[in-house]
Order: sequence, then C-alpha cells, then structure tokens
Amino acid sequence: MYAIIETGGKQIKVEEGQAIYVEKLAASEGDSVTFDKVLFVGGENVKVGSPLVAGATVTAKVEKQGRQKKLVVFKYKAKKNYHKKQGHRQPYTKVVIEKINA
Repeated sequence: MYAIIETGGKQIKVEEGQAIYVEKLAASEGDSVTFDKVLFVGGENVKVGSPLVAGATVTAKVEKQGRQKKLVVFKYKAKKNYHKKQGHRQPYTKVVIEKINA
C-alpha cells in the first residue's frame, strides 16, 4: 500500500517503512507526526481525493533534524563592479513512515 501526501508545499509518494526527507517540521527527534493531507491511497483499494481523501492519515516517526549541504548563491552584474556571494543551507526533517491509515 502506498499514498501520496502533501507536506511543505510538495507532494511525496510514501510507503510503510520508507525514510523520506521533508521540509523542516516542528517536532523533536523520536516524536510521532501525522500527515492528514492525503491526496491518494493506492494498493488493492484505490482511493482518490478531491482534493483530499476523507479520513485518511499517514503516521511517521521523526528520525533526525538537519541541514543540507551548503549551496552557494552568487549574484553579479556584468561591467558594474557588483558581486555578492552568499551561502544557504536548507533545513530538513528525516521521517520514517510507520502506518498508512485509509
């Protein structure tokens, strides 16, 4: 069984036991989080939401909080002696999907 959930403005296909990286969630390591924006549930019984599947949830456990590798943002304007170098590290939350309730 699998589901498509929405979190952090993105849609992600998840299965039970799968580890995924999502935008930072306000939860500590070891906490349990519930995703209630379920768009689709697949498997033997297919359920399609319009836009959400009524009563469907996905439960996951927070494994770790972290930040991605540094991304260099470099802006410049040709022939104007303007350049600006900046770094960015996007925060993420790693979760393990425990159960899909449909």
